[in-house]
Amino acid sequence: MTRVLIVTIISSVLSVQAASINPEEKVRPPAVAGAFYPADPAELARMIDEFLSQANPPPVKNFVALISPHAGYIYSGRVAAHSYALLKGRKVERVVIIAPSHYEEFNFASVYDGAAYATPLGQVPVDREFAGRLAAVSPHIKLSDRGHTLSAGHGEHALEVQLPFLQRVLGPFKLVPIIMGEQDYDLCRVLGVALSKLIRGPETLIVASSDLSHYHPYNEAVSIDHKTLKALEEWDYLSLARNFERRVWEACGGGPIVAAMIAAERLGANEAHLLKYANSGDATGDRSRVVGYGAVALSRSPTQISTEQSFTLGHQEKEQLLQIAKKSVETVVRDGKLYECSATGLEALTQERGAFVTLKKNGQLRGCIGYVAAMKPLCQTVRDVAAWAAIRDQRFTPVTARELDQLEYEVSVLSPLRHVMDIQQIRVGRDGLLIKNGDHEGLLLPQVATEQHWDRSTFLEQTCRKAGLPPRAWQDQDTDIFRFSALVFGAHRPAQAVIPERTWLPKPAGWPVPPGQDLRPPSAGLF
Repeated sequence: MTRVLIVTIISSVLSVQAASINPEEKVRPPAVAGAFYPADPAELARMIDEFLSQANPPPVKNFVALISPHAGYIYSGRVAAHSYALLKGRKVERVVIIAPSHYEEFNFASVYDGAAYATPLGQVPVDREFAGRLAAVSPHIKLSDRGHTLSAGHGEHALEVQLPFLQRVLGPFKLVPIIMGEQDYDLCRVLGVALSKLIRGPETLIVASSDLSHYHPYNEAVSIDHKTLKALEEWDYLSLARNFERRVWEACGGGPIVAAMIAAERLGANEAHLLKYANSGDATGDRSRVVGYGAVALSRSPTQISTEQSFTLGHQEKEQLLQIAKKSVETVVRDGKLYECSATGLEALTQERGAFVTLKKNGQLRGCIGYVAAMKPLCQTVRDVAAWAAIRDQRFTPVTARELDQLEYEVSVLSPLRHVMDIQQIRVGRDGLLIKNGDHEGLLLPQVATEQHWDRSTFLEQTCRKAGLPPRAWQDQDTDIFRFSALVFGAHRPAQAVIPERTWLPKPAGWPVPPGQDLRPPSAGLF
């Protein structure tokens, strides 16, 4: 009797969803039914309902977007259910799903040009009017079947596996299916901004489809994934994008995550809530090579997440970092090699943080370079950027051995980056600025504005100049402004204002940059 009831309900939903689809129009058939999830409608419904009944996510109000994994249901279904359980009782008419392309390469965001996506639970109609308006926003967003149809015998699963959950929780809805062929920050921004301009009201939901790290031992995977999730909760999507690109952190749908955050932020969201984390080892018991999964909600909150520096260091830790900077410079200048540093017994120095090292000689700037994103443990970051400041700051000739005794050292440990939606959020003396417009980027540390007695407008203009942009470029709609705070210690003599083309390393080459980690071929259904 129960089976008959389930099939009746499924048939009713199927008929409602399929009613508006012309049988002659293009429908994307299920590609991974029977592999990533059951092909039988009744079995599929029972599995999803079981996952949803077991999910107990923390309550989150006013959420704009969800992040959900896309592996085979036996691996990630219980995690995904924590995202979709939040939708119970919510009226949603349109769902925008942003997913990565695992099998086909193309350099744009592909919005499906067909009439519907099909699963064993029925057809989900594409909102073709919305899709057309979205594709019209930018040449980097196109109506296409690239990434959606079979490629080399494979069908993209990352978008498809989200649909049965949505069908089961929401009933009928319209779909905007997007596959990202590239996942660089610029495309993420184009897509996120475009979506924010078209979405009106809570009836539209954004879903970013992504797994996390791939094929590391269990404990290593947990460590990598929680760095990613921490940056997500700190709302630092520029660092996420950069570290995904460098493969310091891992998420096969990193681009969809960043695009969803950009769109959600412009729709008022300012908080990320981790609903559930697990990996394939938790599902199978095999902890040798696991894939990570996270469920996250992006929501509006009356309070902004503070970017003020909550990270603190004791006297001994500060002195150790200053000694590391000094020894790193001396080693690279005298011996031409990287200093071997240690943070034994000082746990705070093992935390991953962005940092700058400023070198001064007779109170004048002699070099300054840093990592903005948290790429390495703090002790290694300070070691690396101190060496670069001595020999690779393009504004100056390399430091010589005769100058070593005359150098003063200043270390600035950075907070996460936070996108500025209103320049009134910028506080001179507290905030540093990073301004980005396409390939142009410029950064000034918080102490620079204080030392030069700049007001907010001058600070913005000088950061634009540093990025190689016109002084008023901060007002350009294509310009992103990010703010951050810094814990600064060491030499404190005022330095002359120098506006270089670059004093940090967004994409450094060679040592001391950590090598990327090549992913091994995946096991079926895990990713």
